[in-house]
Amino acid sequence: MNAPEAAIEQAVATMPAIRRARSSSFLHEDEGDDPILSVVNLIDVFLVIIAALLVSVAQSPANPFGAENVTVIKNPGKPDMEITMKEGQKITRYQAKGQIGSGDGEKAGVAYRLKDGSMVYVPEGTASTPATQP
Repeated sequence: MNAPEAAIEQAVATMPAIRRARSSSFLHEDEGDDPILSVVNLIDVFLVIIAALLVSVAQSPANPFGAENVTVIKNPGKPDMEITMKEGQKITRYQAKGQIGSGDGEKAGVAYRLKDGSMVYVPEGTASTPATQP
């Protein structure tokens, strides 16, 4: 074999190695230089935030898509108390005005608080007779 033939054989033998080196460097480029990757990461973050918000809205007691009846009381016992009632698809809000209520009506009975904290209502106008033993 003469020198030119040996050089050609060596060149042909090294060609696939050069091609492999070029293709591997193409596949393993530095991804830090690609600006679109930061945009893709921002989109992923926003999708996670949106999913978290949707879950929190779905678990809210005043969710308009829920089927149950719900009553929510904000600031109970204070002058700015607000009651929100949801019955089916109807939502009703009552806001306290800080005034003492008054109106027309008649006494319906008496309520007593027992020592254990329970309440007993005795309607007005019923004859209460003590229990007798025979």
